[in-house]
Amino acid sequence: MKVVHTNEAPAAIGPYSQGMIVGNLFFSSGQIPLTPAGELVTGGVEEQTHQVFANVKAVLEEAGSSLEKVVKATVFIKDMNDFPRINEVYGSYFREHKPARSCVEVARLPKDVLIEVEVIATV
Repeated sequence: MKVVHTNEAPAAIGPYSQGMIVGNLFFSSGQIPLTPAGELVTGGVEEQTHQVFANVKAVLEEAGSSLEKVVKATVFIKDMNDFPRINEVYGSYFREHKPARSCVEVARLPKDVLIEVEVIATV
């Protein structure tokens, strides 16, 4: 196993890593809309979703992977009514390549953000 860490994404805010490589698979921790400096992104769900994907891309690249190698994404959202807007932003990152995905509404996310995404990818 190999721990993945990059300064291009926010540091873990608890006792976990940004991601782990096991064999030829990368498992990310959930990424929330914090800047690499740890600042919460202001704005609506679209802005938060773009920041989440900037973070996801950063940890994927550090792991030697990319969005094109994601095999599974899990999306946690605060309000299912935001799904169409989230889906539009999500689709801008996964155009041709469409990994398996789950999307669930949850009662609360860390720092009261609107979205969190975790991925599994090949390396």
